[in-house]
Amino acid sequence: MCFTLAALLAPTTPAAAAPADPILCTRLDLGSGSMSATQLESERLVLSPGATSGQWTSALTEPGFGFTRLVASWNAETPGDSSIRIEVQATTDGGTPTDWYTLGIWAASDHAVQRTSVGGQRDALGRVETDTLFSRTSPFRRFTLRLTLERASADDASPLVRLVGAQVSNMEFTSGQPTSAALGLDATELPVPAYSQEVHAQQYPQFGGGGEAWCSPTSTEMVVEYWGRGPAAADLAWVDAGFANPSVDHAARSTYDSAYRGTGNWPFNTAYAASFGLEAFVTQLRSLAEAEQFLHAGIPLVASIASNPRELSGFLFSGGTNGHLVVIVGFDGAGNPIVNDPAAWSNESVRRVYDRTQFERVWLRGSEGTVYVIRPSEVPLPPPPTDLTPNW
Repeated sequence: MCFTLAALLAPTTPAAAAPADPILCTRLDLGSGSMSATQLESERLVLSPGATSGQWTSALTEPGFGFTRLVASWNAETPGDSSIRIEVQATTDGGTPTDWYTLGIWAASDHAVQRTSVGGQRDALGRVETDTLFSRTSPFRRFTLRLTLERASADDASPLVRLVGAQVSNMEFTSGQPTSAALGLDATELPVPAYSQEVHAQQYPQFGGGGEAWCSPTSTEMVVEYWGRGPAAADLAWVDAGFANPSVDHAARSTYDSAYRGTGNWPFNTAYAASFGLEAFVTQLRSLAEAEQFLHAGIPLVASIASNPRELSGFLFSGGTNGHLVVIVGFDGAGNPIVNDPAAWSNESVRRVYDRTQFERVWLRGSEGTVYVIRPSEVPLPPPPTDLTPNW
């Protein structure tokens, strides 16, 4: 996942101008930074023996450019009643630090801990919108992440963190930018299961309003099951026996953010995918040309889009959407994205081929190219760009 911290901290030339659309995705070294009542076991962060709470604070990370947005990602296990809290502190050019912002209180299940973001976090320098830190005045230059691990008693199993990182950017869509050229590779389409969110309409409205709002967990579950992973039968026992595709209901419950009151929290979705032994993180891509590289490497992508009315031909709702998640499963011979779009009345109608220009616009403008990257660790990522800041 992402660029390593060692490479991130390699010497740079101060006079060099930052490249266009700087995006950097970093995987932080759990062996560095500072620990309090925590330790590493087999390269995984756990609580020290006898401790019920402990912290790990990363080394100060400097991407090499000013950034206006930060999204953290983590892969963890939370047995029993354990949980983790993820926080960030950013620093301005002048060295002024922000408050410590909470980016999530997370546990894989909801039987003991209310999985949640924290609303109302802002100061003069920045603000948090659910899962994303934004600068309010001038761009940030550095950041530090902090993890707090907790369990109910010292005899309980410890939460375990095997991966933590963050993606930062200073990217802005402009309406006149051209559509990216297709790479000219052969058409490809991955056999990703097709699940409709609309099949689950009015099911379990306590989890974000019911299935008609479950685009994110439905998309995430499609990719999880593409890799042959997913909830066991015992995990699905709570779902009504009459409901089709109960794993989608389970994914919705397992990504629900009680403060946001929905299932669209980006890192909560990648953390859910990672709970099945996958590696998963949130990042931004600059174009569909970058996305093509993942598909040709055998890795589908969950993409976040937003469209105006009738802007995306073939989309289920003519009124458009102010936020929606889909799975890019391939590209046709003309470079158009083949998409499993959960906004469909049936599983059989999930597959769509969208126009490349239209889709790239609603994706880059809608979320600045945000994607979930989900894969087994043994499946290599495509090589990151060498002429731009590496965004995976």
